[in-house]
Amino acid sequence: MKNNFLNIYNNLIKLTRNKNLFEKIYTKESFSDRLVIFFFHFAFFLKLFKNQTSKDNLQNLYDFIFKQIELSVREIGYGDASVNKKMKEYVNLMYAIIDKVELWENLDLISKNSFISEFIKIDKKSSFFVSYFDKYNTYLSKNSFNYFTKEVISLKF
Repeated sequence: MKNNFLNIYNNLIKLTRNKNLFEKIYTKESFSDRLVIFFFHFAFFLKLFKNQTSKDNLQNLYDFIFKQIELSVREIGYGDASVNKKMKEYVNLMYAIIDKVELWENLDLISKNSFISEFIKIDKKSSFFVSYFDKYNTYLSKNSFNYFTKEVISLKF
């Protein structure tokens, strides 16, 4: 199953590395910016597949992904105390994003723009991100959980 989780993680990373996303961000691209974009992708993924797969499976995926993030933070060079502090911040950030993503379909355009602007420092054209995540949400709904467990796939939407 870990191989499946690694494929899901790699697919989410591939989405996060989309250069078009970072052209719209106001600040210079950083690890934190990429991580926030990753969390958005992951939150939509969890929201859509929470009813299609077991809670244990999703919890194991969540744990696996946060272990990968922890390894990345360590590779950057943070010490043990700093890693624990950063991971706590990242878990809290992820939960905040998940809470809002759960309501995505019920939000109007202004609320979606405001929500994205809370987490991503972007110019006033945040409608690009709203459109992007609307398309991503639709793309996820047209595919199964198992589709993303295959090797890294071509993600076009």
